[in-house]
This record gives sequence, structure tokens and C-alpha cells, in this order.
Amino acid sequence: MSLLYFFFAILSILAIASAIVTIASQNPVRSAFALIFHFFMLAGLYLTLNAQFVAAVQVLVYAGAIMVLVVFVIMLLNLSNEEQLSERINFRRAIAIIFGIVFTIQIAISIFVPSTVNNNLHPKSVEIGTAQFIGKSLYSNYLVPFEIVGILLISAIIGAIVLAKRKID
Repeated sequence: MSLLYFFFAILSILAIASAIVTIASQNPVRSAFALIFHFFMLAGLYLTLNAQFVAAVQVLVYAGAIMVLVVFVIMLLNLSNEEQLSERINFRRAIAIIFGIVFTIQIAISIFVPSTVNNNLHPKSVEIGTAQFIGKSLYSNYLVPFEIVGILLISAIIGAIVLAKRKID
């Protein structure tokens, strides 16, 4: 077993643990921070799979921007002081137990039943997630859509500046 597989296993265990904390936590802020940790563990998994660009996008978009938005919404709504809803019959717990059993059966089947999938990959499939491959693809095959997206982003920034300037004046 190589060091790469060891890191993959550790990151996988931490990602699963943080996902469980995200779902099981009663405190919404703790749940949001566990989700941020989960996103970082997923980025680490992408790095072990040689997908550097996907890992960078994972950290920037999900762990950065979206989770900052989620944490601010949780703090503004003050969800930690809500009363606990009580149900006479807890359907959510029953559904969670059923899904847990089905998931455990699927994991056991995938571990113990031999796979018939062809694991021979094309040699070029190793470099698909790298920044170099994505950059070459963007600037050669998708140059016109890339330029159109750039123009749309610049026009959105100019529109936001114009609207913000009107409110200041």
C-alpha cells in the first residue's frame, strides 16, 4: 500500500466523519463548519486523484464563497434559538434508519461482490482534471464561449458599479 492510498483513506474517513457531523449536529453553525471541513477534505481527495484544478475550484467556490454565505445567513436568522419541534411519531428517524440500512447493504455488496468493470483507462484520462488540460481546452476548443463569458462578467461588474453609484448619489 503506497502513501497515496494511505492519504486517500485518511481523507475519505475524515470526509465521511465530517458529513455525519454536518447531518447529525443540532447546532446550525457547527453543522456549517463541519460542511466547510468536508469541502476541504473533498478537495484533498481531488488532489490525490491528480485533479488540481477541480480541487482549487472546490476550495474557492464551495468552501470559500458559498459557505461564507451559509454562515452569514445562519447568523442573521439566529437559528440556534428555535424551539425543537416534537412529533408524536418520528418519521425522519424511521426514514433515516431505512436509508442507513440500504446504504450499508450497498456498501457491503460493493466490497464483497467482485467487480466486472474494466479498469483499463485511456492514458489521456489521467490529465483531464489538471489546470494545464483545462486551460488548453478553454483557449483552443472553447475560445469564443470563453470570451463571451468574459464580456458578460465585465458588463455585470459595470452594471453593479452603476447601480451602486446611483444609490450613493
